[in-house]
Order: sequence, then C-alpha cells, then structure tokens
Amino acid sequence: MRHRVHTFKNGKTGSHRRAMLANMVCSLIENGEIRTTVAKAKEARRLADKMITFGKKGDLHHRRLAVSRLRQKTAVKILFDELSPKYSERAGGYTRIVRTGQRRGDAAETCILQLVEAEFTPKPKKEKAEPKAEEAVKPETEETAVEEAKEETPAEEEKAEEAPATEEAKEEAVEEKAEEKAEEEKK
Repeated sequence: MRHRVHTFKNGKTGSHRRAMLANMVCSLIENGEIRTTVAKAKEARRLADKMITFGKKGDLHHRRLAVSRLRQKTAVKILFDELSPKYSERAGGYTRIVRTGQRRGDAAETCILQLVEAEFTPKPKKEKAEPKAEEAVKPETEETAVEEAKEETPAEEEKAEEAPATEEAKEEAVEEKAEEKAEEEKK
C-alpha cells in the first residue's frame, strides 16, 4: 500500500524531476513569481515552503541543506538574507497559486505561483454596460445652465476657456457656447 507516500512523477525521471523543481524554486526566489502548470506549481510550492523554513532557521547546517537541494548559491543567499526575515512571523503558507486558465495547444491548467509578500492584483471583473438611462433621468434645462453660468466669476470663465482640464469641462464649454448661440438667435 502507498499510504502517506507522496511522489510527484509527472512522467520524468527522479533526477530530471529534482532538477526541474530546484530550478523552479530558484526562479521563484529570484523573481517572486513564476508561470507554470498547476501540477508542477503544487509540487514546487512544497519545496519552496521547506526552503523558506530552512532560511528561517538560518544556521549553517540548513544553509548547506538548501544549497544541496537548490544547487544555486545566489538563490540560497537571497533566500537566507532577504526572504527569510520577511517571513519570520509567518508560520507557513509562504506561497499562493493563482489559476490563469488553460494553456493553448495542450489545454493544460496553468497558474502563477507567487510568494505571498508579492502584491496580488486580481483583474477587475467585467461589469455589464449600464444603459444611458441615468443621463436621460437628469436632463439639463436651460434655466439650470444659465444659473450655473451666472455663478461662475469672470476669472473662472477665462480659466475654463483657456484650458479645460477634463472631458466633462470640455463638454460643458461646448454646451455653453451652443446655449449662447441659441440665445442670440432668439433675440
């Protein structure tokens, strides 16, 4: 029976699998995130969490264990000197997996494996376009436009004519000019 035996084979030999995971974890340590498949990310997460725990212990023995598993001294240096102090208060869970959908070509489930301290900004959900009923509900009458024009001082009018800052200000300026022309035609 295979009780409690966890082996991530993924169609690779043991040496290839260990080298692949070591490279993935080193890239994660150096860049803060990597893009990969979900199966590889789950296994890389296990190794990354163990390496960060080694870094938190910080002694020579654990540094040598990390070098023997990761095989890159620069990544181990970053791990022990920069990452481990950030996670000194955290008791595990140093990484997150954000699923990104299926890969084109073989439809493999892909994801982003990130260190937790890296900022995560999810994409905003698409909102359905609301009908322009709000604009129809609030029509501007000539009286309100005239009152708004009276409230502005001459200095404000000059600033508005010289450089309208936003699209709304430009639209208001165009509406005011159209109203002035309409008043002149009435006279």
